[in-house]
Amino acid sequence: MVSFRLDGKIAVVTGASRGIGQAIAKTLAEHGAEVILVSRKMEGVGASAAEIASRGAKAVPMVCHMGDMEAVRQLGAKIEEKYGRLDILVNNAAANPYFGEMEGVEEAARDKTWDVNLKGPFFLIQCAVPLMKAAGGGSIVNVSPVNGVRPGTFQGVYSITKGALITMTRAWAKELGQHKIRVNALLPGLTRTRFASALFTNEQVHNTIIA
Repeated sequence: MVSFRLDGKIAVVTGASRGIGQAIAKTLAEHGAEVILVSRKMEGVGASAAEIASRGAKAVPMVCHMGDMEAVRQLGAKIEEKYGRLDILVNNAAANPYFGEMEGVEEAARDKTWDVNLKGPFFLIQCAVPLMKAAGGGSIVNVSPVNGVRPGTFQGVYSITKGALITMTRAWAKELGQHKIRVNALLPGLTRTRFASALFTNEQVHNTIIA
């Protein structure tokens, strides 16, 4: 691994109770950052934070539903009150309540996907920007799997939000570069997590992706 240190840095990772988000949070903490792990339920994110802390690293669990904009604003206020700054934000939390052809998607499922995958990250970045400016700069990473550039089978609605997230990343990068705030998108391929379980259990879809 590349050797680097993040001592004294404050980091936020959403969707950090398991999967990719949990792995990112652990890595940041292992390299010296104090990591705020965010998820919808305290049970999962609390366990992840406790595991990190047991290794001598700094981890704080916080609850926030990324589809609830008031909860997102409250999260930003808590971070400001506790730290007064922010160095790293990883927007990893995502929702994909509908798996199938777009022709059959209901408005409620579409709205939930839009809110969690787009509105949540957008407004959390809004909260993060003044805190990063106060810190003299920062780094924002939006997790937008390869679906954002190549829509996945039976994942049309999810893929649309991830494509929009990539465009949002570029737009924020243009605005924030002058403030020494980097904004990038991370595009993982198929990763064996609970979130992606539908892709592994559907043999036809799995074989298509692997090919």
